Amino acid sequence: MFILGISAYYHDSAACLLIDGEVVCAFEEERFSRKKHDSEFPVRAIEACLQYAKITSADIDCIAYYEKPSLRFERVIDWFVETYPLTISAFIRHMPGWLGTKLSVEFSIREALGYKGKIVFTPHHLSHAAVAFYASGFEHAAVLTVDGVGEYLTTGLWQGDRHGLKLLKSITFPNSLGLLYSVFAAFLGFRVNEGEYKMMGLAAYGKPEYEASVKKIVHMYTDGSFEIDRRYISLLGDGVAWRRAFIELFGEPRTPSGVITQRHKDIAASIQKVTEEIYGKLLCHLRILTGEDRICAGGGVALNS
Repeated sequence: MFILGISAYYHDSAACLLIDGEVVCAFEEERFSRKKHDSEFPVRAIEACLQYAKITSADIDCIAYYEKPSLRFERVIDWFVETYPLTISAFIRHMPGWLGTKLSVEFSIREALGYKGKIVFTPHHLSHAAVAFYASGFEHAAVLTVDGVGEYLTTGLWQGDRHGLKLLKSITFPNSLGLLYSVFAAFLGFRVNEGEYKMMGLAAYGKPEYEASVKKIVHMYTDGSFEIDRRYISLLGDGVAWRRAFIELFGEPRTPSGVITQRHKDIAASIQKVTEEIYGKLLCHLRILTGEDRICAGGGVALNS
C-alpha cells in the first residue's frame, strides 16, 4: 500500500511516502525551490517521492493532508467575528489567500497529480501525535503535542496504544504556548516561525529577571493548563503582537538589526524558564492521566531543547 503525506500553505511545505506503513522517503519543498521555508504546494517534493519509489500517482492508494482546512477556516472566521471591528483590515488581507488556495487543497492535489483516488484530511494535532507516537517504536505511551495552533487546538494530551491515539485533554486557541513564545521572539527582533530557536539560544546568556512579568501575561495552573491575558498580547492578525501594557513590562521592542543587550538576553531567559515550567507541568499531569512512563512529544514547541 502506498500512502502519500502532504503539508502545504503554512510553512516548510513537504511530502513523504509510506509503503506498507513504513516511511521510505520525505522531502521539503525548499530543498528544490531554494526558497527557505517555502510554503507553496510541494509539487517538486511529491515528484521526488514518486521517483524514489519508481511509481506514479496512479499507484497511490491514499493521500493524507496534515490538517482540516475547512475547520481551520472556521476558527479563523470565528475569531474575526469575535474581535470585529478590530480585525477588519486583517480580514481583508487574509481572505484572498484562503479563498484562493487554502480552501481548495483537494482541487490542487487532484489537478497537480491527476489523482482520482482517496484523500483524507487529518486534524493538525492528531498529525503531530501520530508522527511522535508511530515513529517511536513504543507499543503504548503518553503523547504530548504543543504548538502555535492547528484548527482550534494548541495543546493535546494523548494516550497512544495498539488501538490508536485517544485525546484525553486539550487547550484551544487563543491560549497557546507556541504563540506566546513567538510573540516574545518577534518582540526581540526575530522572525516568527523561523527565529524562535535563536531566542532559545539567547536565553542561555541571560537570567530570568523578568519571570514575574511573564507570569502576569500567562496564568498557570497545577495541571499544566494556562490562560493568556489578552490585555498584554494582541492576536488580531494585524502584525502587532503586543500591546502597550506589554511594553510597560519589558521596555521597547528590539528591531531585527538592533544591538542585542543584556535586557534582551534576560527577557529571553525569562520566557524560556516559564515555557519550561508550563511544559513540565503538562508532562506531569499527562503522567497522572495515563500512568505511562514513556512519553512522545510532538508539535513545534517540542523542538525546544
